[in-house]
Amino acid sequence: MTPSILIVGATGNTGRAVARTLPTLLQSSSTLSGNRIIALTRSSSSPVALELAKLPGVEVIEQNWVEITTDWLREHQVARAFIASHNEPNQFAEESTFHINALNAGVKYVVRISTMAANVHPGCPAYYPRQHWAIEVLLGSPEFNKLHWTSLQPNVFTPLIMSPAAELIKKYRKTGEQDTLRLMLSEDAPVGIIDPDEVGVIAAHLLSQEDTSVHNKAKYVLNGPEDINGKQIVDMIEQNIGASVKNVSYKDVSLIDMLYESQYAATKQSKNVIYSSKRALETAWEGKCSTSTTSKEILELSAPKRTPADVLKTLLEE
Repeated sequence: MTPSILIVGATGNTGRAVARTLPTLLQSSSTLSGNRIIALTRSSSSPVALELAKLPGVEVIEQNWVEITTDWLREHQVARAFIASHNEPNQFAEESTFHINALNAGVKYVVRISTMAANVHPGCPAYYPRQHWAIEVLLGSPEFNKLHWTSLQPNVFTPLIMSPAAELIKKYRKTGEQDTLRLMLSEDAPVGIIDPDEVGVIAAHLLSQEDTSVHNKAKYVLNGPEDINGKQIVDMIEQNIGASVKNVSYKDVSLIDMLYESQYAATKQSKNVIYSSKRALETAWEGKCSTSTTSKEILELSAPKRTPADVLKTLLEE
């Protein structure tokens, strides 16, 4: 059996672009052109999974990644892997288990998705960036020297930031009415939000590298092509509807309240832990997450091009 490249979360935010981009990149590789691509999904009958199954060299497999064992990786001859883990409180336990199994199975290279670089440190008040920090420390330990890895630290995703703008525009066009515009960004701090598809494209470029040692143990900061702040989003909305936005709530993290009620309230997860996520954007509000922080290697691999305006246009067409 030929070696394979595993895409964990192939139907997710970033995984889709990895699966769509990688086949073309592998075709031009002198050493990787024969590698199979395994696109992992929880449902092989989903629309995205069915689309990916049509791509050349891509095999869609239905498998929960947290149950992947060393034997499974060996059986499928996995040589390289992409993983975009969940951000739940048990992330470290489940993702570290995956990396341990990858190491023991002889996997050569892993590209993983982290989170906003300014938050990836042991003192971050939000819980999930500390988990990403811990995973990076684990991978950087001597015990993992045989496993090459790259951690991508993308800024907050553009659709998450721009969706409230799209929703207000759609409602106004339909009814002439406005709800309060709830924006996660502050009014004036510049933030280099990034399209998740472009994060996936960068991951695909890394997975297709002939020599992974160049990017081994690297932690790359990813931002979109331009900064935006809350006031600029309001201006974009007003240009689209031809009227003033009546009520704006900046630095609005009420989404966490809704997430807790819908996903965690009935579980035994700590409310204190989940609600710490409300502080994740403090670094953005402080101006620490602008495009000026982008790693030069990212610009050389595949510089992001999709602007907030591009993403808003796409959201309005949905």
